[in-house]
Amino acid sequence: MRRLRDDAVDARLVPGTTVWLKEELFQRTGSFKPRGALTVMRDLPLDALARGVTGVSAGNHAISLGYSARVLGTTATVVMPRTANAFRVQRCRELGATVELVDTVHEAFTRAREIERDEGRTFVHPYEGPRTALGTATLGLEFMEQVTQAGGTLDAVLIASGGGGLSAGVAAAVKQLRPETAVFVVEPEGADTMHRSFAAGSPQGIDAVRTIADSLGAPRAEPYSYALNRRFVDEVVLVSDEQIRDGMRLLFRSAKLVTEPAGAASLAALLFPLRERLAGQQVGLIVCGGNIDAATFCSQLQG
Repeated sequence: MRRLRDDAVDARLVPGTTVWLKEELFQRTGSFKPRGALTVMRDLPLDALARGVTGVSAGNHAISLGYSARVLGTTATVVMPRTANAFRVQRCRELGATVELVDTVHEAFTRAREIERDEGRTFVHPYEGPRTALGTATLGLEFMEQVTQAGGTLDAVLIASGGGGLSAGVAAAVKQLRPETAVFVVEPEGADTMHRSFAAGSPQGIDAVRTIADSLGAPRAEPYSYALNRRFVDEVVLVSDEQIRDGMRLLFRSAKLVTEPAGAASLAALLFPLRERLAGQQVGLIVCGGNIDAATFCSQLQG
């Protein structure tokens, strides 16, 4: 955790706004995802753990399953859409995971369930379930404690969301520690699963992912994570791909961070839809991941 101090950031925000970064891209797998995966897998019976795990992901969850399986002495078979970034696919394989590629994320869920049935592997959901939320809640707890130890107080926390597993745990932790802290979920306009779910009052899905922030491209919200988001999140806000690119550029310039698009979504929300509403406040941003290859990163900055 660090406070972001830079003239370029100050010039883009209302004077007096303070930015605190929780830099999860420095985790072992380049994202927050092992917090949930390890929490789930360490709770498995020994015989189930020995049979291994399976899961669905465009990258970060798959990478975390490969890492977690290696740490815990078991195996992982992950199913990824063919559109997944080649760097992330390679990283999964380097960690020892078996990777299967399918055409869409919807097909990926079907295939993973087949693997679970046929091979006896435990399906570790990328964002749903109480153990997953418990794992991501550790991030919210750490962030609040670290900012307090640094002499600050978070008035608001901004969390990028795909399926809502990260925001479910973080929001639950933040609100129970400090109810007056506002919690905002940030989604891309082209993958607005939680936004649709809040509007409908029940978990909803999308037919396709249409955003550069592919790691936020969950096909649908699920009941448990949706319920936690609905209970503890104040509002869902949307950002465009160009606003996300702007956030990537500013994080690169001001924080010297190479982030995937999802990792810059929270800053994009502060720069655009929430700039005036959070004026003069202390705002916590979660930089959720940095699994991106050099060519793709450079192309996004120039896009």
